[in-house]
Amino acid sequence: MTSSDAIVAITGLDKTYKGGHRALKSVDLEIRRGEIFALLGPNGAGKTTLIGIVCGLVRPTGGTVIADGHDIARDYRAARAKIGLVPQELSTDMFETVWHSVNYSRGLFGKPRDHAHVERVLRDLSLWDKRDSKIGALSGGMKRRVLIAKALSHEPTILFLDEPTAGVDVELRRDMWEMVRKLRQQGVTIILTTHYIEEAEEMADRIGVIDGGEIILIEEKHALMAKLGRTKVTVGLTAPLASIPSSLTDENLALSDDGDTLVLTVAGAEDGARAAAELVKRLTMAGIDFVSVDTTRSTLEDIFVDLVEKKRP
Repeated sequence: MTSSDAIVAITGLDKTYKGGHRALKSVDLEIRRGEIFALLGPNGAGKTTLIGIVCGLVRPTGGTVIADGHDIARDYRAARAKIGLVPQELSTDMFETVWHSVNYSRGLFGKPRDHAHVERVLRDLSLWDKRDSKIGALSGGMKRRVLIAKALSHEPTILFLDEPTAGVDVELRRDMWEMVRKLRQQGVTIILTTHYIEEAEEMADRIGVIDGGEIILIEEKHALMAKLGRTKVTVGLTAPLASIPSSLTDENLALSDDGDTLVLTVAGAEDGARAAAELVKRLTMAGIDFVSVDTTRSTLEDIFVDLVEKKRP
């Protein structure tokens, strides 16, 4: 049963290539209307195959995909018109101008000319001043923006960004994050794959993790961080300890091999600052001197690596 707020509904999606490689294994996934959904996974996990099937570029072996109410197999044209795709590769019409290329992309979807819409897209992407430039003469970052403009030319309701900021500098990456947020405010649903996990941490509403062609987790970002994240309190001791005193015994407290450092691991959504203060209090009561106390929270990357490693044999 598909929920009413799902703009993309994927059921039992399977893909086996001619050589026998099974890239997707009965994938079920729903993308909510108006969200930013980040799909994470190592190389070869099935991310690009999944996107290719939804966008009509790869034929599935089994399963169904509904895009904004249209079955991608039975109603291909209507479904594809709802979807914009920004691919990883920078392949585009190098000898065409930005203006011509974006307008041409709009026409490919049977949309009537709308110079006002194309101008708006180019201005939003800081491409208006480059509208008469040949694409081949642009920087890599500007070419990436042209790909996004082409994907938005036909006014899709669903936008796939496949590694959108690969190979672009940090400043441009942040500009593009801002642009993605603006698109979401305009009602576009965004699905992105990325190797930059801080990108997902910064932007996504929900996180999906795929590995070996299977979805191994789908979670609200903040719930994921709270449930699977952890805080480490690291205390540098004035003098090394041979062992942890019995008064400090705690299964989450560990002593480094050289005895110079105590590390307390606080799981999930527990308050790391409170745990650090409590540990300092216990050390003081035990007469143990220390020179430093550092608190660090796990990142989404830490969680992702743990998830993938736990799943693998």
